Amino acid sequence: MKVDGIAYRSVWVNPDDGWSVHIFDQTKLPWTLDILRLTTRDEGAHAIKSMQTRGAPLIGAVAAYALCLALRADASSEAMERDAALLNATRPTAVNLRWALDRMLTRLRNTAPEQRVAVAYAEAALIADEDAAQNEAIGRHGLPLIEAAVKPGRRVNVLTHCNAGWLATVDWGTALAPIYAAANAGVDLHVWVDETRPRNQGAALTAWELGKHGVSHTVVADNAGGHLMQHGDVDLVIVGTDRVTRTGDVANKIGTYLKALAAKDNGVPFWVALPSTTIDWNVVDGVAEIPIEERSPAEVTDMTGQLADGSIATMRIVSAGSPAANPAFDVTPARLVTGLITERGRCDASAAGLLGLFPERA
Repeated sequence: MKVDGIAYRSVWVNPDDGWSVHIFDQTKLPWTLDILRLTTRDEGAHAIKSMQTRGAPLIGAVAAYALCLALRADASSEAMERDAALLNATRPTAVNLRWALDRMLTRLRNTAPEQRVAVAYAEAALIADEDAAQNEAIGRHGLPLIEAAVKPGRRVNVLTHCNAGWLATVDWGTALAPIYAAANAGVDLHVWVDETRPRNQGAALTAWELGKHGVSHTVVADNAGGHLMQHGDVDLVIVGTDRVTRTGDVANKIGTYLKALAAKDNGVPFWVALPSTTIDWNVVDGVAEIPIEERSPAEVTDMTGQLADGSIATMRIVSAGSPAANPAFDVTPARLVTGLITERGRCDASAAGLLGLFPERA
């Protein structure tokens, strides 16, 4: 995707030295576009844990490259297993992180230590390339859903939650991939962007990247979605996900479940876009089995923004002494999901639907 006419991916190897890794510091968006250079395992782990880089598919790719950086320091089997475990512990909910590291280890365990660095970089590059291709395919398979909502003389209104655009993946995005495909095809559409408290990924990231691509959008408070649906101002909802069970339950940013309930009550299609790397084939009951990350209360009690003079400041918005809880994700049961959009096509949010697209998992 492009920023001010310059094409970027969300993670890439420094072309000058051929080994360090570049990412965007997403905690600085939308105010500044800062590019970070990662040179060690610990820098990669910090970037994931602090959400300088975020989004289920992207943190998998960044973790793969962080393991490459770790191998440059020590390519022994003992160190490799230790470093992979440390990286895997940075974020508990998104399954792509574990998937990417397991894939790297499977490839590297049967590789001689002196060859591991080169093999690791090649495998991490494949993970990144495959993610970009999968997300482009998600866009193609989701485009007909938006085209079907076109009505004469009226734009298509799509509501999305959190950030599931190219900033959350290597390229294209998941939930935003069909939106970008529709915009590129000339469809007249508009996106309602949930602010997505408490970290405001919608207001800060989704709105920023949609604006850079020239897509019409409006930021709304998280609680406005139901009202918009009641008044016929939402034609469909498309969200991303951090983990999908083999039965179609969906774990995504906190607040997604409430949007699904409102969509169900108002007859609005609720679609979830994901690459197959986000499916956890070992989990059946999302509510009971998916670990939900509990993040710092400060994300709820404090807010960062740009002041009138252009400076960036963080301030407390909750009364002194009031505690806060911060579950980062919730689980939407499959019964509330209209369907899933994957790189292989669309399907029902069910075991049968997923196995129809991925029969090799039977």
